Amino acid sequence: MTTISPAPKRTVRRANIGNDFERRAYFFMRMSGISLLILAVGHVFIQLVLNDVHNLTLAFVADQWDDWGWKIYDMLLLFLALPHGINGLRNILEDYIHNERTLRVIRGLLVAFLVFALVYAAAAIIFFDPAQARDVAETLAPH
Repeated sequence: MTTISPAPKRTVRRANIGNDFERRAYFFMRMSGISLLILAVGHVFIQLVLNDVHNLTLAFVADQWDDWGWKIYDMLLLFLALPHGINGLRNILEDYIHNERTLRVIRGLLVAFLVFALVYAAAAIIFFDPAQARDVAETLAPH
């Protein structure tokens, strides 16, 4: 008769992944993806369904960005979408690039681009002058 012996006990050690960056990045991707789905679909619905597509002009944007609520909405889209996309690109590049030194350089470039783009775009939204945009829109409008 055959006896079944119990499986040997092993301890599984958690891999040392620094400060849990990958777990946090994974969680960020999931949460930002859900948030972006809601925000982006809402944005498209408001811009293209509730408003006529022919009304999307510089004057329309100036009217919207005269309100801080719209600026915050668009900043939220910016601060979720850009890191979400950069993190996805980082994941794809890490699948194909196996040289650690090259990966460090690429990660540094991605972080530098992310910081630059977020600061530049946020400054554009914050310092957008609706009155000046309306003046430009009037000069561009066909008479």
